Amino acid sequence: QVHLVESGGGLVQAGGSLRLSCAASGRAFSTYVMGWFRQAPGKEREFVAAPIWNPGITYYPDSVKGRFTVSRDNGKNTVYLQMNSLKPEDTAVYYCAAHPPGYSSSYSSRDARWYDYWGQGTQVTVSS
Repeated sequence: QVHLVESGGGLVQAGGSLRLSCAASGRAFSTYVMGWFRQAPGKEREFVAAPIWNPGITYYPDSVKGRFTVSRDNGKNTVYLQMNSLKPEDTAVYYCAAHPPGYSSSYSSRDARWYDYWGQGTQVTVSS
């Protein structure tokens, strides 16, 4: 089992940057596949960077491609989401998620239902 805590959210002007962190507690963090998602009011949760393997290819939706980048530090049990050139439409609660090793699922790794563990979320607000 893994416990996730996000941090780094806040209020930023359009064009600015933020770096979100997701700190994990628990064993064998390096074996978990991670992901970043967001949810705006009235909208479904959507992926912004997933899956985050160790190592492997991470996908980004077109809405954030070229602006968001993930990184992973297994020594610190942490994944990061660097967000640049932020836009008002990036305003949402951002969540990190973890998929345990050896667990099969019929969902895509870009689908929130593929993940078993979630953090509490961190609010990102981008003003115009």
